[in-house]
Order: sequence, then structure tokens, then C-alpha cells
Amino acid sequence: MLTAFTAGLLLITISELGDKTFCIAMILAMRHSRRLVFIGVVAALAAMTALSVLMGQAVSFLPKTYIWYAEISLFIGFGLKLLYDAYRMPVCPACDDIEEAKETIEQAGLMDSGAGVNYSVVVQAFLLTFVAEWGDRTQFATIALAASNNPWGVTIGATLGHAVCAAIAVVGGRLVAGRISERVVTALGGGLFIIFGIAAAIQGK
Repeated sequence: MLTAFTAGLLLITISELGDKTFCIAMILAMRHSRRLVFIGVVAALAAMTALSVLMGQAVSFLPKTYIWYAEISLFIGFGLKLLYDAYRMPVCPACDDIEEAKETIEQAGLMDSGAGVNYSVVVQAFLLTFVAEWGDRTQFATIALAASNNPWGVTIGATLGHAVCAAIAVVGGRLVAGRISERVVTALGGGLFIIFGIAAAIQGK
């Protein structure tokens, strides 16, 4: 369980820092109660994590050999893709994700909604985050981890990783986002994915 917890925590914390959901939480926290935004964002990410772990457990009923090859291919494939993306990125802060997050909020009609009712703020943060996270690479990574590791460890570790990133986003996201190099974070994420792929290959022998 400790291995699954550590893997989930590291994978999510590094991969999610500075990405689109991080920026959504940051922008919403600048316009609404930080506490309410944090609750909505973490609830969405926890729900997504639980759903991904359940999907991973469903996948675990497939033949172990197939799961092993799929896990290795998924992690190494994502890792190489991230390293390639990092290589092509300019050395600058993660401004693209911030602009994309702003567009997402504007399209949802929430940019100028005001403080609103507490319930409404939580729901807005939940829905925007859940939709943005759906199909994200960390969702597939969580599914892969849960397919071959302790589901409780993966769930707790990944949820804690999401909570850490959400806390950073709502408390000091603007300052952090202005100093984070998207290229560096993407490269670190790619390296971590490859490490997990190699570890899966070794453990499966």
C-alpha cells in the first residue's frame, strides 16, 4: 500500500502543478472565497480519482500479461510524449495553460458572476475542474496505477497530491504560476512517467 500511495502522490503532484486545472483553481480563487473554491476543486479531483481507480480495478480483471504490457506502454509512451513536448516548448512560465483556463471559465459564463451563493461557488469549481480533468493524462495514469497496485494506496496518494496542488493554486497560485517553467514541469513529469514504466517492467518480471 505504501508503494501505491507514494506512486500516486508523486505522479499527481508533479504532473498537476501548473496545468489547466491548477490555473482554473487559481483564477476562481482570485474572484471567490478561497475556501469554497478549494472545497469544490478538491471534491472534483477526489471524485475523478475514485472513478479512475474503479476503472483501474475493472481493468485488473483482464489477463495480467495484458495489463503488464499496457501499463509499461502507457507510462513510457506518455513519458516520451511529455519529454518531446518539453523539448519543443519555449523557456517561459506556464502562460498557455492560464489563458486556456481563462477561456474555459469565460465559455462557462462564470468570469463575472460575482461572489454568489456559497453553494454556487462550490458547484462551479467542481464542474469546471471535473470537466477539465476528464481525459487528462493523469486520469489514464491513475487507471494504470490502480490496475496493478493497491487501490486504497493509489486513491489516498493521488487525492492528497491533488489537494496539495489545489492548496498551492488557491493560496499562492498567481505567484507560483508566474515562476513555474512549463517546460521544466513537463520534463519532470515525463521523466517520472518513464521511471514508473521501467519500475512496472522490472516488477512484472
